[in-house]
Amino acid sequence: MEFIDVIKSRRSIRGYSDRNVEDDKIEYVLECARLAPSWMNKQCWRFVVVREREGIEALAKASIINRWLRKVPVILVACADPLSSSKKNDMEYFEVDVAIAMEHIILAATDLGLGSCWIGEFDEKKVKKALEIPPRIRVVALTPIGYSVQNEGILEKGRKIIARSTKRKSLREIVRYEKW
Repeated sequence: MEFIDVIKSRRSIRGYSDRNVEDDKIEYVLECARLAPSWMNKQCWRFVVVREREGIEALAKASIINRWLRKVPVILVACADPLSSSKKNDMEYFEVDVAIAMEHIILAATDLGLGSCWIGEFDEKKVKKALEIPPRIRVVALTPIGYSVQNEGILEKGRKIIARSTKRKSLREIVRYEKW
């Protein structure tokens, strides 16, 4: 796929088949994350690959609105070691670094024909407890990875109406040249 086509075809997938995701595909998306840029190339990110039902169930319970996660085949948990990053201009760069790596994962998954969905709503304490993540490590985001069986039921239609996530702003609305 051309890169712009990968970007255009990426969607937040919330319906997954129970088909196993091949190890080489998981390794490929993680390799793409590993190659992401980071603050001073410190590579503060760490990833936990969760395939076992018990762990997936615990992650689904760590979110109020994302209980559908209990039916996914794999969840990647994106973490960061803040001590391997910095804070500048009141911005925690570990969050930026992990966000870049996560975007690499999501686009790589799309390119492989896999679905993903950026999950930011979760109880970090519950995730850390379920996965035995050390105290100083921060959990930044989760994403399921798998083969889509995206059916547009009433729940998905409701999300689209509320979030209006399919409409994109024009360049004229988001870009300024030279000055604001």
